[in-house]
Amino acid sequence: MVEFKVNIGDPKTKKTVQKVVSGKEAEALLKKKIGEKISGDAIGFAGYEFEITGGSDYCGFPMRRDVRGTARKKVLIVGGVGIRKNVPGRKIRKTVAGNTIYSKTAQINLKVLKHGASPLFEEKKEGESKAEEKAAENLAEEKKHKHDEKAEEKAE
Repeated sequence: MVEFKVNIGDPKTKKTVQKVVSGKEAEALLKKKIGEKISGDAIGFAGYEFEITGGSDYCGFPMRRDVRGTARKKVLIVGGVGIRKNVPGRKIRKTVAGNTIYSKTAQINLKVLKHGASPLFEEKKEGESKAEEKAAENLAEEKKHKHDEKAEEKAE
């Protein structure tokens, strides 16, 4: 069974949503190349249209648009995907993955081109993240625990 982690970036809101895609939805992405457009209906986002902007294979090697096929290749590069800072004029040989999605691709990056009816992101209360929610729950639990201890001490 094929499974991909899909990161969907929205240029309007400047936010990203992550989704694990498997089964029929994942098969719709196989053999697609970087730069191709795909329908959101194929991966569970009705009305949306996405563009494949990149990804990485199961070992973390980044996909590069100018490397054809699915295999990893050692290429001589000056800049771009697969290389961080570089001195002008220096070429470095780096291993990168090809531009085609196949069964051993782990992560796929998509960009929203056309929005659908339903929103990609659940609207949260302003300033609340998962970490803040969890911290608030822990604090409430600690207060309850301390309150119970004080009640027990008074009873004795």
